[in-house]
Amino acid sequence: MDLQSVAAIYAFAVKVLQIFAMLFAFGLVVLVLYVVYLYLSDISQSKQAIRRNFPVLGRFRYQFEHLGEFFRQYFFALDREEMPFNRAQRSWVYRAAKNVDSTLAFGSTRPLNQPGDIVFLNHPFPTLAKDAVPAREVTLGEGVARRPYTTRSIFNISGMSFGALSVPAVTALSKGAAKAGIWLNTGEGGLSSHHLAGGCDIVFQIGTAKYGVRDAEGNLSDAKLREVAGHEQVKMFELKLSQGAKPGKGGILPGVKVTPEIAHVRGIPVGEDSISPNGHPEIKDVEGLLDMLNHIREVTGKPTGFKCVIGNSDWLHELCEAILRRGAESAPDFITIDSADGGSGAAPQSLMDYMGLPLNRSLPLVVDLIAEYGLRDRIKIICAGKLLTPSMVAWALAMGADFVNCARGFMFALGCIQAMQCNKNTCPTGVTTHNPDLQQGLDPMDKAERVYHYAHNMEYEVGTIAHSCGVPEPRQLRRAHVEVINERGVPVPLTTLAPEGRPKAVIASDRDQI
Repeated sequence: MDLQSVAAIYAFAVKVLQIFAMLFAFGLVVLVLYVVYLYLSDISQSKQAIRRNFPVLGRFRYQFEHLGEFFRQYFFALDREEMPFNRAQRSWVYRAAKNVDSTLAFGSTRPLNQPGDIVFLNHPFPTLAKDAVPAREVTLGEGVARRPYTTRSIFNISGMSFGALSVPAVTALSKGAAKAGIWLNTGEGGLSSHHLAGGCDIVFQIGTAKYGVRDAEGNLSDAKLREVAGHEQVKMFELKLSQGAKPGKGGILPGVKVTPEIAHVRGIPVGEDSISPNGHPEIKDVEGLLDMLNHIREVTGKPTGFKCVIGNSDWLHELCEAILRRGAESAPDFITIDSADGGSGAAPQSLMDYMGLPLNRSLPLVVDLIAEYGLRDRIKIICAGKLLTPSMVAWALAMGADFVNCARGFMFALGCIQAMQCNKNTCPTGVTTHNPDLQQGLDPMDKAERVYHYAHNMEYEVGTIAHSCGVPEPRQLRRAHVEVINERGVPVPLTTLAPEGRPKAVIASDRDQI
């Protein structure tokens, strides 16, 4: 290389360095001006004392507070410490959804002395693989609905509205559910083409705002009910009274998530907050509830039930008494019990934290009550609320549930990382956002496979628990197969804490003698 070339390279390098120096100086000046602006802004405002007393530096407090939840999740919290779902639970779902090895080594990290935790009782002669059978079929609406629904599924997708979830998320759930042979609950946001895209069985949920089946005044429309029921994929209708995250308050969808397509499906204006009433205006008591359920079943010809969080239970006695007076055919075909710790959407913290009964109390309460009234064979029980691992699904079946629904488990299967931004349209994984840039990371075909694997592996591992307990299939699990750790850290039989209800001859006049 000659001296002229070296000189040219040197001159070019000096020019580049000069440009970078000028950019650095310019950036430094801009930064200083920005800091001055922040300083003046902080000392002149009166809303935040920290910022006024410690201008500029005080802003880091809010940034660290926001970042803290992410640091706790990835660096500080132990495997079984986080809420609402800890790392051990999420990791099992991720492995199941990816269909990778879910075995562990060197012993469990789960302590066996925490009050309220459960253990299953293994049998000395477990069910052999050759003797194991699939979960038995269950028929809903048999002898009452014109088109009853029969399925073997034990683990299904709970209600998550189109609007709360993105287009690719709903599409992936539909395709994955079809392959797994499970149902997909629409949530209260109506039925979209994306729910139908995969060909899965669908449970259409009717919320308090009647989205998707409402007339111009917001009332239930029989014509739209028949239109929805005309889809072969729609197998059942679920009337939602309340949901786990916010008992006593209707659904909340921020206006930023109400796109033209969602507005069309729901029958509401574009860009406006979608807030459902906190109850059905036309249902004032159990008689009104039964009237509505029977009307929907008569119009659609398909099994119809209701979903609620259990709190006050007196009305359940009134409901059963009313059913006995009217006849068993007037009963709901199913009751979906949502736990107080359920819910994937936005909700006031006062309701999310303190309202309603958790499933470990409400599930046996309802199962035993309808058994006492002799309605257990007529009314099927579906339950939901943080049941996303095999042990919890097996527990629910042992307690008397016929089916288990799960929402957040399937969100994890879609790639959810528990970023806690479901209500902000900023979900980084594309599951709960309508931002096209964020949605592009969610491939419906790939995630549909994960949904399928999650459901399939769940069924397999619940079966493994059942076989270890000595029964050939999951629906034969009973409370006698479970013990609960008491306040002293000692397992005690579940049957002593929640004895199974037995049928009694009960009518309204002798309820007090129960």
